[in-house]
Parts: sequence; structure tokens; C-alpha cells
Amino acid sequence: MSQIVNTAKEQIKECIIAAAKKAILNNELPEAELTDFIIEVPANRDHGDYAVNAAMSWARNFRTAPRKIAETLMANADFENTYIDRYEIAGPGFINFFLGDNYYSDIVADIDKLGAKYGKSNYGENKRVLVEFVSANPTGPMHIGNARGGALGDCLAAVLDAAGFEVEREFYINDAGNQINKFGLSLDLRYKQIFDNSIEMPEDSYHGADIIAHATAFADIHADKYLSATEEERRQALVQFALPKNIQGLHDDLLKYRIEYNTWFKESTLHESGETTRIIELLKKSGHTYEKEDALWFKGSDFGAEDFVLVRSNGVPTYVVPDIAYHYNKLVTRGFDKAIDILGADHHGYVPRLKAALTALGVDANRLDVVLMQMVRLVRDGEVIKASKRSGKAITLVTLLEEVPIDAARFFFNLREANSHFDFDLDLAVEESSQNPVYYVQYAYARICSILRNLEADGITLGECTADDLKLLNTAEERELIVHLAALTEEIKTAARTYDPARMTHYVTELATKFHKFYNACRVRGIEENLMRARVMLCRDTAVVIKNILSMLKIDAPESM
Repeated sequence: MSQIVNTAKEQIKECIIAAAKKAILNNELPEAELTDFIIEVPANRDHGDYAVNAAMSWARNFRTAPRKIAETLMANADFENTYIDRYEIAGPGFINFFLGDNYYSDIVADIDKLGAKYGKSNYGENKRVLVEFVSANPTGPMHIGNARGGALGDCLAAVLDAAGFEVEREFYINDAGNQINKFGLSLDLRYKQIFDNSIEMPEDSYHGADIIAHATAFADIHADKYLSATEEERRQALVQFALPKNIQGLHDDLLKYRIEYNTWFKESTLHESGETTRIIELLKKSGHTYEKEDALWFKGSDFGAEDFVLVRSNGVPTYVVPDIAYHYNKLVTRGFDKAIDILGADHHGYVPRLKAALTALGVDANRLDVVLMQMVRLVRDGEVIKASKRSGKAITLVTLLEEVPIDAARFFFNLREANSHFDFDLDLAVEESSQNPVYYVQYAYARICSILRNLEADGITLGECTADDLKLLNTAEERELIVHLAALTEEIKTAARTYDPARMTHYVTELATKFHKFYNACRVRGIEENLMRARVMLCRDTAVVIKNILSMLKIDAPESM
């Protein structure tokens, strides 16, 4: 909420407490503890700007009927020099407060003064947060799930930043382990197929066209030279040739998607630095490991998780060990206050294991938060588009962005909470109509820019807008719009606290609706100059807030459409 909203709520609280103390002093209420009470926005704004339940909360303390308490409180209340204009006592003892014209005028003036800074807060107290997202295996192009994860993760990072956290974005490159071994196998077979087409690809290898392209490019340079090399040498050479190209491709594709990372962290560095081995030793020392059938197990059951293998009987660590080392690196070695991972819903069982291991290592597992993301389906003409990654016919991030504007992709992928399934309507995403939410919001911004341009083109200069001018903004549509504008800061804080950037797309879509409603009901031109000044400022403030949110989401705010 804006500072004006905070001030108004604080004034209400202080008035209630001061009135209670006065009533106690005058023996109108018995001596009692003034416990906490709730100040909230009523569901029906006709019932006031804020409703207070102090009388109900204190009924047992004062041993008095709530309505009698409310009447006594209001008889002793002093609203001088506050935003409070009047009150009503409702039902069993709710006190409904109605705020004066100066409350609404100050909100509009505050937005105008803060401009691009409006909505930001110090809620996060500069705590260091690392948001890791996408982290697609570098063995092939990014699929549609990565497209959703990219938009969610990047926008969540932006929300956290606006809420006052010190945020860094990170991509974890899985450049070691089984998937790289399979990558090397697939490249090897495709390379050998160039010289012997009788060689077949196993079902569980990578069949994508990118594997063929890499093998062909490698053969164009080295011809059949590596056919005589050992299998290990050949695969290593192929991986060293293809992997950097894939990683650069991920970098380029994500940059096109308007995502820039502070760090690209390679899994291989954990092995090279000995951090993976060190984690195994630390877990042994923790006393929560045991050996079974020549394998080393972690006793996750000590921490409410399942037991799992750390080191196989052949001496090779399982995939979870570098993951534990990686998160230990985030929270201990680099000292982030919080690590947030955006992962697919199929990682549900993996999270308790990771948290259990961190706890055994002496790390507060609550410093790791995981946002589990459900699958997304692409829909065209009402039909779900089915694709198979293994067959090489998956719809990738790149092919999606060739068909759908980046603005639409980023907005659409943030229309739903991460844990909800989502159907991405390809037809709607390119439609230029009010049915398309991103177009609808951008049109509202462009409409305001057009209003301001036309005033300037017609030579209409309005001069400085005063507080008295702003007090003229008193229609239901104007007040509704102002109240929504005032809620931005709190909405950003809530989105940051709940890790739900979809709240921002919902908020700005509703803001566009409220602006259109205001504009259709309230003329901006051809009215008294003082009211025109006020309404022009309200239009300008609305544009500021729309642009602030779209900028946060890295979506364009076009001045004309």
C-alpha cells in the first residue's frame, strides 16, 4: 500500500487506542488490556473505507457488549488532523470509517511525485535472494515448460526486487552426469551414422535434429578422423565441440526472451573444486549416513524424508549429491539469505530430500524455497497441440516466440499461479482485441498517452494541479480507480511474500478495467479547468502505474496502438 494508506490505517489505530484510554480514564470502560484488533477493507465499499473489529476483540476484556464498547469508543474519539471524515457503527459493533477527500487527493499527488519509484518498498530489507530458474539441460533446445519457468522466474525476481530484496538470477548448467553421458552417446552414434547408415539409435538416446546438426558440423571439420579414436576420446571430443554451442544457444534464446542472468553456474565446477566430495564427507560426519549393499545411504527418515543413496556400490555419486553441494554453495559458501528454485512439479519428491540433507549439514532448510510449476499445454483452434521431446518434434521456446509476441508470452505465462495447470491459447495470444489480456492492458496505456498527446496538440495547458483540484475527484468511478492505484505497493509485497508474480498481471488487468470504466463515465475535456487538471493527473498516474508494472514484467508499454 502507499504511504498515504499506511498513514490512514495508523491514524485509525491511534484514534481507537486513544479513545479507549480516555474512556478508561473517565471510568466509562473498566481497566483492561488493549489487545490487537483488525483494520480491514470491507467487502462492500459502501460500508466505508475501513472496518475495525476492536469492540468485538475487546468484549471479553471489558466484559461489555461489543456495540456498547463501539459507541463508547466513538464518543471519546478525536479525528482532528486525520484523514477520517466520519464513522458508522454497524451490526454487533463493527466501526466503519469513511475517509475524507484529502485522503484520495494525497494518494494521487503521491503517485505523481514518486513516478517510476511508485510501488517499491523496503519490505525485503535488502536481504540477499538467489532465484534459480529454467536451468534446462544443455543437451538440447528449451521446451515449452522452460518458457513458462523463464517468465515465472524472471518476473518473480523482478517482484522481489521491487519489494526491497537484493536479487540475483542464476542458471544452473547440468554439464556433468548421466544426461551428458547420453548426450555424448547420441552424438557419437550420429557421427558414426554419417559413415555407416546401418547404425541404429537406441530408444533412450536423444533423437533431436540438433544432435544430427552437431555431428554433421563436427564431421565437416574432422571428417572420419575420430572413427579410429577410442570411444571415450571420440565422445569427449564431440561433447566439447557441441556443448558450448548449446550453452550459447540457451544464452541467446533466453536473452531474446528478455532474460539476463547474473550467473551461469556450471555443475562441473562443483566436481572440479572438490565440493561434491566434501559434501559426502560432511554428511558422513553428521552421523546420518549408513552403508547398505556396498552403497552409501543418507538417512532422510531422521528428518521426515525418505532414505536415499548418496554413493552407488560402484563408487559413483548419485545425481542428488551435486544438487546438495550446489545448494550448500548458495546458502553457505556464497551466503545468500534465501535460495528460491523454480522447478517442475515432477520434483515434488526431490525437495524433501534436499531439505533433509541441508538440515543434516547444519543449514536452516527454511532458507530454501521451491516453487513447483505445473505443466503447460499449447492450444490452437481449441485443440491441444501434442508434441514429443524424444522424437525431436517438441515445440521449443524459439518456435513459440516465432509465432507469439514476446510481450504476450511473458504476460500469458504469468496469468496463473505456478502450481496451476495452464492452457496457452496461441490464437488469443496474437489477437488484437480486448479478449487478449496483454493487448487490453497495453491499449489502456496507449489510450492515456493519446489523451495527453491530444491535449498538447490542441494547445491546452492546464497549469499546476492543486490539492483543492484533486479533492474534486469524488465520483464512484474516480474513487474506485484511486483505491486500486493505492493498493499497488501492498500487492507487490504480497506477490513477493507468496512467490506469485501472477498477482501483478491480475492487478494491472483490473487496473485497465477500472480506467476504462472511469474514462467512459467521466469526461476529461470540455469541463471546468480545475476538474480537468485533476482528471488529467489521474490519467497520468494510471499510466505511470501501468508502465511500472509492465516494466517489472519486461513487457513493452506502447504509446500508440
